[in-house]
Amino acid sequence: MRRLFLLYFLFCSLPAAAIGVGAADTAAYFSHLAGRRIAVLANHTSLVDLPGVAGADAAGRIHLVDLLHGRGFDVAAIFAPEHGFRGTADAGATVEGSTDARTGIPIRSLYDGRTRRPAPEAMRGIDVLVVDMQDVGTRFYTYYIAMIRMMEAAAQADAEVIVLDRPNPNGSYVDGPLLEERYRSGVGELPIPVVHGLTLGELARMAVGEGWVPPCRLTVVPCRDYTHRDRYVLPVPPSPNLRSQRAVYLYPSLCLMEGTVLSVGRGTERPFELYGHPDLKQALFRFTPRSVAGAAHPPFEGVLCRGYDLGEMDEERILAEGLNPEYLIDAYRALGLGEKFFTPMFEKLVGAGWVRRMIVEGRSAAELRAAWAPDVARFRELRRKYLLYPE
Repeated sequence: MRRLFLLYFLFCSLPAAAIGVGAADTAAYFSHLAGRRIAVLANHTSLVDLPGVAGADAAGRIHLVDLLHGRGFDVAAIFAPEHGFRGTADAGATVEGSTDARTGIPIRSLYDGRTRRPAPEAMRGIDVLVVDMQDVGTRFYTYYIAMIRMMEAAAQADAEVIVLDRPNPNGSYVDGPLLEERYRSGVGELPIPVVHGLTLGELARMAVGEGWVPPCRLTVVPCRDYTHRDRYVLPVPPSPNLRSQRAVYLYPSLCLMEGTVLSVGRGTERPFELYGHPDLKQALFRFTPRSVAGAAHPPFEGVLCRGYDLGEMDEERILAEGLNPEYLIDAYRALGLGEKFFTPMFEKLVGAGWVRRMIVEGRSAAELRAAWAPDVARFRELRRKYLLYPE
């Protein structure tokens, strides 16, 4: 556990790029909030660098909820996405509603074991919904889904939506097949590629513009000095099992393995930087998953796995490769399990039924990429009018 803490500390100590997140531009949204009843969709990533402001910590950071509460705004409710308001719960784990100890504001969990949508009465009397979370830019990362569902609730309540934008660490490229309607699920909500290359603010604009959510009054407070070419080092881990920048970059490729018999290292010190299976006999790297905070009872708990360690892989190379199905295909061929290699979750993650079929047929990674290239080209053209930042 001490080594886990050190990894977390090192991640949090990394300097962020000289980019201003939307929440730091208080002049752009405070005027929208005065005298209005506010709901906030936020979590542990909703930190703002405002040195000198009352309530900021020694590093000059303050949580958005503390900032708004301290300025006297009427924050009536906090809505929390997957992993909870504090960002410590396991993937998909049930998190009950509670009260924020610091402010006394009620926290309403979207992962309370019910519908993953706010109850209609929860938005009653709300004038404005403020969204501020750090996303990582993939279709199966659920923070954007929480935003979409809260936007739907805001539209029904005739509440304004304000998205305080943050950079997308995987925002420099678009990759992967589009989501087919039949595979919509809790890990895939919109007809977008696996890697969409949009910030949450841009994605909100696209959802409204394309009619994927009901019409609502949307304002996006953009980042300052950001382009999609920039490398943005996340100031805090966005979720319990993305503990490093490298894991964030590898996530688009390795998360597809969670729809197979493979382990992606949950229950180890470096999830999403390694992968394996007990029967990958030819692989030299070894790891044994354990039940730890953020990964209770991971796959192959207590079982020795053999696999591959990507922890030394160059980060620029990972980004240049994009969504790389080669790791998945190599493991599929090495295990020799045929269809038993996959679980029903695979289609929900990859979003298309033909990908599994091509892998089973023996197609290469290059052939898969060529097959989804038209999807990528169409989506890049569609998204162009919703971009807030240069490509």
